[in-house]
Amino acid sequence: MSEPHDPVDDGARLKALEAKLAAAKKTEYVKEHGDESYSQAQLAWRMVIELVAGLGIGFGIGYSLDQFFGTLPIFLVIFIFLGLAAGVKTMMRSAQEVQRKQLAAANEQEGENRGN
Repeated sequence: MSEPHDPVDDGARLKALEAKLAAAKKTEYVKEHGDESYSQAQLAWRMVIELVAGLGIGFGIGYSLDQFFGTLPIFLVIFIFLGLAAGVKTMMRSAQEVQRKQLAAANEQEGENRGN
């Protein structure tokens, strides 16, 4: 039926497999340039969405108030500008957050370079 099993051959195969696994674990992941571009694109879209969301919310509130009070589009104009201001403020906050992360990473990298 089946051939006899050779335990010595299995030991050699196991050692070879362990060596291959150890070699694979030693290789480091090299970050592709595409990964960095993708994160920058994510950041850009996040900022655009924050701005558009502020404008949209301001438009919705202003239009609703104008309809409720039966006024000219005075609330619409006011709340669009307030929504724009809120969107820009949120964008600036996001940019500051990214800048802090980049500065922290640069400081950490600089500290590691000084340590070596």
